[in-house]
Amino acid sequence: MRSALTEVSPRLVQILEKEGFTPATLQEYLGPAAYSSIARGEPASILYTLRNREAEPLAILIRAFLVHTEVARQQLDRVLTPQIVETLLTLGMAQEKNSLVTIGFDIRSTLIDGRLIWIFSDLDASLVANHIPGKDHVLGIGAASLSLLSATPRTPVHTLLDLGSGSGIQALGQAPHAHTIIATDIHDRALDFAEANSAANKVPLEIRSGSWFDPVAGEKFDRIVANPPFVVGPPEIGHVYRDSGLDLDGATEYVVRKGIDHLKEQGCLHALGSWAYREEESVPARVASWIPETGVSAWFIQRDTVDSIDYINTWLRDESIDPRSNEGAQRTQHWLQHFEHAQVTAIGFRFVAVKRIDDHLPSEVVFEHVSHPIDSYVGDEIQEHFVRMEWLRNKDAEAILDAQYYLRPGVAKEDISTTDIQAGMGFASTVLRLTRTDGLRFSHEVDQHIAAIIAGLHPAGLSLREVAELYAFSNGLEEDSLYTELIQPIVALIQHGIILPADITTGW
Repeated sequence: MRSALTEVSPRLVQILEKEGFTPATLQEYLGPAAYSSIARGEPASILYTLRNREAEPLAILIRAFLVHTEVARQQLDRVLTPQIVETLLTLGMAQEKNSLVTIGFDIRSTLIDGRLIWIFSDLDASLVANHIPGKDHVLGIGAASLSLLSATPRTPVHTLLDLGSGSGIQALGQAPHAHTIIATDIHDRALDFAEANSAANKVPLEIRSGSWFDPVAGEKFDRIVANPPFVVGPPEIGHVYRDSGLDLDGATEYVVRKGIDHLKEQGCLHALGSWAYREEESVPARVASWIPETGVSAWFIQRDTVDSIDYINTWLRDESIDPRSNEGAQRTQHWLQHFEHAQVTAIGFRFVAVKRIDDHLPSEVVFEHVSHPIDSYVGDEIQEHFVRMEWLRNKDAEAILDAQYYLRPGVAKEDISTTDIQAGMGFASTVLRLTRTDGLRFSHEVDQHIAAIIAGLHPAGLSLREVAELYAFSNGLEEDSLYTELIQPIVALIQHGIILPADITTGW
């Protein structure tokens, strides 16, 4: 056992669950308006809501573990038991002064795939005034960690590596889907929290300490998940959880390059990442250079792009530094000078998915900017992407024409018309678009010929070639020319899952 917190965490979680310290019960207890104050970092609103209920057990827990105000030792002893309170004081995770106790760490829970997951972590600054996270800060449940969970498939695997696990949320989120889970981190305090969270959630994890892939040298995995310290900046470490010490986007590059070596064939890496936009350099070409020439299928999904100034100020605020302060000004100038020297103009970021395929096959890299709204869970979409890519990899133009297809349920056909200027009245069709209403919600503009041919596809019906042949005959079109014109848009529609080959949808 790494820490005494591991011994106390299951008992503490049992009490929190019993008293209703869960998202659903907290929202009901506080009301929607006050509950929303949590995300906005407005503790006074929460305390005002509790003003006439301060002695109730759940109110005591909210004041202690959510808002982190002083709570009478007698009240905490009554709710948590004197033994648990004394253990927290001994561990330095709570402080007592004049019989008032202040809790110095966070406990939050979240629903993942219908399961309630509890996460112990360092104190978050969002609800605590004048608190600046230290260099060795251990993150809890945040937007980034939830984002990665939403993009990781939940299909069963035998072995899983949570690289740079921090407090262990990725490993715990994947627990029902992996037989063996190894969680690694260079930061020993993070591993203390990961072990405590493992015990609190009754999920066995193998905890290993070390830098990057050193703790798993020579091992390969079916799935690797990684939320690395991917902040793009100078090669310095200000905070372990976000700074890698590698220059610019070196952390993302390192995870991709080295992660491939630790994947079994058909194994997948799922990570959050960032990439620098540099003058006179293509970002798709930049990330493609991280992939070997053979044996890999990679998908980079860019959700956001920000300019360098916005990026720097966002991360300064993340560590509670006011950009208007002297320290903020110095840090901003240092960071901007580094970006200027490296010719960085912007930063893109979000999901990286890499699959190990046959080493004899040429690698394929897809880079896409998906800025529109998407589903809250896209792990299945990412898994399906590799199925679609494998099918396309093994088919030439003739085989694509001879296949049968399935028009995905939920695809919407949009026929957009605008004022008919030429006629001087009415409307004229200007755009015909096919749009998915699930997953990554891809949208493609098509012409009337492609839309009509797709409408005739059925998984147990005619092949694409046969449907196109009938369409060409009925519309006086030349068949071979139509076949040639079909291939590129059909491949794009398959790649984005708008139409699916019938032979990969069996059993869906």
